[in-house]
Amino acid sequence: MINITFPDNTIKSFEEYPNAMDVARSISEGFARNCVAAEINDDLCDLSCEIKQDSRLKFITVKDDAAVEILRHSAAHVMAEAVQNLYKDAKLTIGPVVEDGFYYDIDMESVSEDDFPKIESEMKKIIKAKKPFTRINVTKDQALELFKDNPYKIELIQGLEDQQISLYRQGEFTDLCRGPHIPHTGMIKGVKLMKVSGAYWRADQTKAQLQRLYGTAFFDKKELKKYLHIMEEAKKRDHRKLGIKLDLYSFHKEAAGMPFFHAKGMDMWNALLAYWRDVHRAAGYVETKTPVMLNRKLWEQSGHWENYRENMYTSVVDEEEYAIKPMNCPGGMLLYKTKSHSYRELPLRAGEIGLVHRHELSGALSGLFRVRAFHQDDAHIFMTPDQIEEEILGVLKLANKIYSKFGLGFHLELSTRPKKSIGTDAQWKEATDGLENALKKYGQEYFINEGDGAFYGPKIDIHIKDAIGRTWQCGTIQLDMALPMRFDLTYTGKDNEKHRPVMIHRVIYGSIERFFGILVEHFAGKFPLWLAPVQAVILPINDALAPYGEKIKQELESSGLRCEIDTRTESLKKKIREAQLNYIPLIITMGEKEKTSSTLSVRTLDGKVRMGISMEDFLKPVFKHIRLRSLEEKIL
Repeated sequence: MINITFPDNTIKSFEEYPNAMDVARSISEGFARNCVAAEINDDLCDLSCEIKQDSRLKFITVKDDAAVEILRHSAAHVMAEAVQNLYKDAKLTIGPVVEDGFYYDIDMESVSEDDFPKIESEMKKIIKAKKPFTRINVTKDQALELFKDNPYKIELIQGLEDQQISLYRQGEFTDLCRGPHIPHTGMIKGVKLMKVSGAYWRADQTKAQLQRLYGTAFFDKKELKKYLHIMEEAKKRDHRKLGIKLDLYSFHKEAAGMPFFHAKGMDMWNALLAYWRDVHRAAGYVETKTPVMLNRKLWEQSGHWENYRENMYTSVVDEEEYAIKPMNCPGGMLLYKTKSHSYRELPLRAGEIGLVHRHELSGALSGLFRVRAFHQDDAHIFMTPDQIEEEILGVLKLANKIYSKFGLGFHLELSTRPKKSIGTDAQWKEATDGLENALKKYGQEYFINEGDGAFYGPKIDIHIKDAIGRTWQCGTIQLDMALPMRFDLTYTGKDNEKHRPVMIHRVIYGSIERFFGILVEHFAGKFPLWLAPVQAVILPINDALAPYGEKIKQELESSGLRCEIDTRTESLKKKIREAQLNYIPLIITMGEKEKTSSTLSVRTLDGKVRMGISMEDFLKPVFKHIRLRSLEEKIL
């Protein structure tokens, strides 16, 4: 007798060893058709997995996020089979799931997007055949024999320590894989190849260059259609193109992964930081600054040298090893230690706009979204243990205040202890409980990410949602009890004894460069007035009015408005159109009538025109709009 315990603690008994699919069918055939995989005693496996002892069982259905990953992993195998059917000399390497889809690196002749229709057609034949995915366990020697004609698979197999190797077969096609997979190819309802690029085997430029085919897949054709619509909209909003069009920033091979911000980009950058400073000052933060480069001894003390060394840039100064900081926290520890502290001072909230550097592979760099040099709006909060919940709640409320200013919603994820970590079990439990209790008190739904915490503590990740429904991980709140111990941080308690503070690491913008890029795409370049790099443009209707236009420009600039004047010998209609295409919120046309009456004629991006408005009546609503940092399109 085998007893199966479900998540709701109900138990079902079976006379013979069932597999997970048998159990699903015992519930109902309809339920079984929607099952993708199962967790048996917390181990993820195929539905064909046989259960030989009393076990806890949880089904993964098409409604679960984990199911989409399994589907896309299976779709990668379908794509690989289709490619091998069409390109007989193609040699497969690896095909992982990535965000929003999957890819497969293949040693094959060069292909382009023009070849996608025939590959997709072959994939659809495989899907229509509803080929079952079957797991096969073989010895290492058997696997080496099976893949003897593929040097990439041979290299992978030889690198495995296990003597038992798992393969997956669909029809005549077999691939090296640990699984799990969907029951059969027919569960893939929507599939699309997205792009192709070059990639080196194992990211090593000295090795073979491969074709990397990207695709995506869904359980529902409607979901695929929705996703493709978002991708099409995202292309229009691509921050790399819009940033160049709006003269905000640029990228240069002389500093790969390190963006250059132009004057207009800096205007927007400074507006972002001015808002950050205002809300943080009001929330009781002070601002600090720490050096970009610190010596190896400090990074060893913090644990970064052991746990993060491969991502750090290093140098030798005066025969001593230094590292450019990938994080601001060790410098923050030194600042805290410059003087003694009392419990009366805590919580102590210190923010820093810190420039950090992290080594990213060149192939991973992507505009402002993945860079090597970036600024973090870091803050470290030092507190007593009984202040944990209140401080985390404070950060969550501050994050909500800041994101709502940009029209961004968010969801929360709690990430727990990873395999590679520092600190004791007791410290991790206390820290994790503190975060979870605060989340429960905050009252917003959250998800748990097992094993995805920082190496020094658990964290809450804040995922914002933009105007077209995409999510981005920006903010994070990390509770740390290990670094205060490593740096021997103390405060004097009510009992006049020394105690160890608890520390929060937190960011809200996250990488300011990345947040900047997200905002460019979120607003599609049409920024609210307070954030717009150029808030107003003056368009004299002829050359004779240019000096008067310059006078008005100087008056507006002295009032604090970011302003330009367009004195080109182009038609007024063309200048207005170009100003609208550059999303300038206030377009001021200047004719003889406006000069004589000392009034302004103002066109806003909603197409409305206010004529004969005095400077005072113009500036009053404009600066109220800016002061409130309003998202409203209506300005006048």
